[in-house]
Amino acid sequence: MQKTIELLRRENQLTIINEKVDIYLEIPHLAYAEVKKKDGGKALLFTHPVDSKNGVEFDTPVLMNIFGSYKRCELLFGRPIESVADEITKLLHMKPPSGFKAKISMLGELFALKNIFPKRLKGEGECQKIKYFNDDIDLYRLPILTTWEEDGGPFITMGQVYTQSLDGEMVNLGMYRLQVYDKKHLGMHWQIHKDSSHFFDQYQKAGKKMPVTIAIGGDPLYTWCATAPLPYGVNELLLYGLIKKEPAKLVSSLTTPLYIPHDVDYVIEGWVETAEFKIEGPFGDHTGYYTLKEKYPFMEVSAITTKKDPVYLATVVGKPPLEDKYMGWATERIFLPLLKTNAPDLIDYHMPENGVFHNLILAKMQTLYKGHARQFMHLFWGSGQMSFVKHAIFLDAAAPKLTNYDALATYVLNRFDPKRLFITEGVMDALDHSSPEALVGGKLGIDVTAANIVNAPQLLGDEELLKQAQSVCPEIRGLQQYMRHTKNPISVVSVKKTRNMKECFNALIALSANIRIVVFVDEEKNDISNAYMLIWRVANNIDATRDIFISESMVGLDGTNKNILDGFTREWPGDVECTQSVIDSLKARKLWTLDEQSYKKYQI
Repeated sequence: MQKTIELLRRENQLTIINEKVDIYLEIPHLAYAEVKKKDGGKALLFTHPVDSKNGVEFDTPVLMNIFGSYKRCELLFGRPIESVADEITKLLHMKPPSGFKAKISMLGELFALKNIFPKRLKGEGECQKIKYFNDDIDLYRLPILTTWEEDGGPFITMGQVYTQSLDGEMVNLGMYRLQVYDKKHLGMHWQIHKDSSHFFDQYQKAGKKMPVTIAIGGDPLYTWCATAPLPYGVNELLLYGLIKKEPAKLVSSLTTPLYIPHDVDYVIEGWVETAEFKIEGPFGDHTGYYTLKEKYPFMEVSAITTKKDPVYLATVVGKPPLEDKYMGWATERIFLPLLKTNAPDLIDYHMPENGVFHNLILAKMQTLYKGHARQFMHLFWGSGQMSFVKHAIFLDAAAPKLTNYDALATYVLNRFDPKRLFITEGVMDALDHSSPEALVGGKLGIDVTAANIVNAPQLLGDEELLKQAQSVCPEIRGLQQYMRHTKNPISVVSVKKTRNMKECFNALIALSANIRIVVFVDEEKNDISNAYMLIWRVANNIDATRDIFISESMVGLDGTNKNILDGFTREWPGDVECTQSVIDSLKARKLWTLDEQSYKKYQI
């Protein structure tokens, strides 16, 4: 971390805040605003974090937003991100050498691969200079942040969670939020689909406690590796060795059998009781919504160790764009070659930031025969973590670059036909709130790999179309049309909801000569002129099996909050929002520097 801080300082990528700033809301709010600045703002180092409620001043600085730009990502990787993908591609396509020179060359490449395997050191590491056991264990010694006003408490947000299978043959490094219950207990929010949860099942069946060691800090690449979507049983630290060209150097935990990098800043060791659970949450998560209270395993801490001068690394999640946008970009680029091994007709894919990863993916593919795109959709939804994707648009090789959104949207809408919608069901991310039941829900695939003959509608102005729409659906309060230059313009309507939106859609079919695609959103908390946040809202709020309406020439999407009018019986979570009084205080101290335009655009 000290080397990282010096690197960021040298590259003018660090802002140091020496004023006293509270770990309760203030530090997270400043980091939340910083990453929404142009090019992700800068990394933030808070040198004087305090806990005002308990009258505590911490000696440990808090570092945030280190991955929060494309430039900083590549600085921390120490090389261009694309070069890692190229290296993986080369490894995957390695062929037996022909000729003496080729054999010598391959020997060099194979010799270099020895560095990818983690190396276990003897003795203790830098991370174990200061030790706390028994009654000295106190998680509140760490400046652990409370990010949002409705959070269930403080959460560790950049923890590297090290676990192993019951037989010790497989190890895993993951990143899961960790709720602080008291001095000695942490919640384990590992979702049912995650490797650590699979290991937990093994210990639970055996009736044994599960060892867990959590690391914070050290080389930032450890933290990114914790988010890497590698196949079950593959040690994520292999990626560290591949990228850095040197092995991760590990030392044994003091009270568990797990190994952690020798140079992390904090180590929290403990054991998970497999027969008991605690209520975890709520927590304002990366979807931009709160995830609700639910029972999860918890860990009893058996030791805390630190470096002599540790730095506490943290992140903040909520509405996009955030630091995970850039971490996800690195993942997207690096894992493209691995995804192609299972989906060889894939050319490229992209996760738009306001689709918050699993809610929206764009995929470009090589189409070879009729029905190929639908076949590909099944394959796509069966590939590792892609199985959690809710909505995917599949394009052909001639489509524009997937990050050129204006050109891409035009291309899609000029080729779109309702008959090319593919709706199915599958597993969902545990954070998804819109499906009728947890962990299972609707999925939407849109096939625009082939051109369609589509007649453009008879365009009306927004005001005239609004009047006509209100005449058949009085709940409508506002209307704005997008992409009017295409054959399938989009009409976004805000509503004061009094009935199921399928009824409103059916009434609007009378205007099918003027409307092609209609999107319903609640009047409250939505700005129908803000396309960026509308995509975030709608991608979060729809379940394809319930909220997509199709007529002969029209398609409707119900992006409203769901309730009993929709037959929805689960609790609907609230938006993640900053606390205004905290913002006002930060402004008064001249610490809040986000411009008003960004404040409104990103619905802070």
